[in-house]
Amino acid sequence: MNIRKGTKEDMSAVLSLIQELATFEKEPDAVVVTVADLERDGFRETPLFHTFVAEIDGEIVGMALYYYRYSTWKGRTLHLEDLIVKEKMRGSGLGFQLYWEIIAQGKRDGVRRIEWAVLDWNAPAIEFYKKSGAKVLDDWRVAQMDEIGIDTFLNQKSEIKK
Repeated sequence: MNIRKGTKEDMSAVLSLIQELATFEKEPDAVVVTVADLERDGFRETPLFHTFVAEIDGEIVGMALYYYRYSTWKGRTLHLEDLIVKEKMRGSGLGFQLYWEIIAQGKRDGVRRIEWAVLDWNAPAIEFYKKSGAKVLDDWRVAQMDEIGIDTFLNQKSEIKK
């Protein structure tokens, strides 16, 4: 097993893993990002994200995608967007190695917090994170606004202000 920084040439395999995760999370049609998006956004002068990939015999079988955020309370933080391992490789320790690499990257960068989201029905992941020393917060809710919500909000500005 080899864990390394992802390259532009890896983005097709990364997108395949993203699609596999979307299927696992029961949202197979939700992925709209393309290989071109990943190549543009991850490998420009100021990348929007970074990746680690896990290879076995030259095949990418896992990845972790992360980026930096800024907390008004903590300063620079690292956000783990997704950690994905091909179904056939789950339970092999590969996910742990990618997780370790993310935590080590945060330490190398001197971040004050590493954060990520986990679905409430993913009990094995929640247990793993708790055992690793992470706090799984029950009192916070994730808020999101998709493209339709953005347009609706902007078009109803005067009604919402009331």
